[in-house]
Amino acid sequence: MEEKQWAAEACKGDESAFHALIDSQKRKLYGIAFSYLRNEADALETVQETVYRAWMKCSKLKDPDHFVPWLFRILINCCIDEQRRRKRQRSMPMEPHGSSSEMVNVYKLDLEEAMDQMKPKYRHALMLKYYQEMTVPEIARILDKPEGTIKTWIHQGLKQLRGQMERGGEVYHG
Repeated sequence: MEEKQWAAEACKGDESAFHALIDSQKRKLYGIAFSYLRNEADALETVQETVYRAWMKCSKLKDPDHFVPWLFRILINCCIDEQRRRKRQRSMPMEPHGSSSEMVNVYKLDLEEAMDQMKPKYRHALMLKYYQEMTVPEIARILDKPEGTIKTWIHQGLKQLRGQMERGGEVYHG
């Protein structure tokens, strides 16, 4: 069975089709979550929340052909919710990005900080394009925007990143 058939069956309540569809997307789901949250446990928990929400709302999806982009939108929203929760808890000590024995590249930290300071629309487009190696049409379906808009967001996002990195990380809103 292919993804479109699985999606159609899943939206009718077929658990095995839903599981097969999720299983076919699990690497991408985890990759996207990890690129947003940079923490394995949080990424796994967010993927689990995404799968739960998708199962609960699957029967209300009008077009099963759009299941995968819809699933990725749910995941991105769950990641944003987790990032907001983290911001509210900033008064507590934060966990480091990796294990204490891991050396972290200074340029990678600068890039992550620059990405965190970007407008969400640019960050979403860049993360899907460069962290997940998705095409512009795939990103357009996930974010539910025209391809031209996605190309503009990628271009503007890269321009902002270049500006921030050239200035040593200071915020650039050009």
